[in-house]
Amino acid sequence: MFEVRNLSAAYGQSEVLHGIDLAVTPGEIVVLVGRNGMGKSTLMKSLIGTMPVRSGQIIVDGTDVTKLASHQRVAKGIAYVPQGRQIFGTMTVKENIETGLVVRGKDDVPNEIYDLFPILKEFSGRRGGNLSGGQQQQLAIARALASDPKILLLDEPTEGIQPSIIKDIARLLKDIRSIRNICIVVCEQLLSFVLDVADRLLVMENGRIVHTDTRQNVNEAAIAKFLAV
Repeated sequence: MFEVRNLSAAYGQSEVLHGIDLAVTPGEIVVLVGRNGMGKSTLMKSLIGTMPVRSGQIIVDGTDVTKLASHQRVAKGIAYVPQGRQIFGTMTVKENIETGLVVRGKDDVPNEIYDLFPILKEFSGRRGGNLSGGQQQQLAIARALASDPKILLLDEPTEGIQPSIIKDIARLLKDIRSIRNICIVVCEQLLSFVLDVADRLLVMENGRIVHTDTRQNVNEAAIAKFLAV
């Protein structure tokens, strides 16, 4: 369903992604881990199209989307929850979710969204900026799901969220995977969260994937070393 082939990207003349290869099947949660500055967020921006790639391909359900603009990639099935959430603070919860519906030509928020996020239904008329950090993260995910994606990308979803809510986010991602059977790719540093949600872990270091493992076979000590400052 989702494949990245030999992807490279650069800031000016400085290459920051070096030949990334990645394949994700429907219903699989893949987590990219690594310290800050190792290229995780750059990869996410390259996948959604806010950063141009130097070479390589991004394939969605057999279609090469590498040269498409961000909104065209969304139409092809990629949804993105950015680091820091970036919800619209002055708009209501319902209006925020509706922005994700535009690409599908829909107007009404599907009941499935509110079933996954009951707190958002309760607060549908509240401004996004008045929600807690965890509620804003749920809103950002709901907005992304409103575009009916095949691939869901999340960049540091636990950032700035209290531990009890982090467990809820982990459970939510697994529910989404079960209900929608979509590909989920997460960039994350919090190892407990990673081990909770990941089917497969990939370690990024200096713009390359240097280690990969399934959740069943993961060596926690080895992964922790990659995350150590």
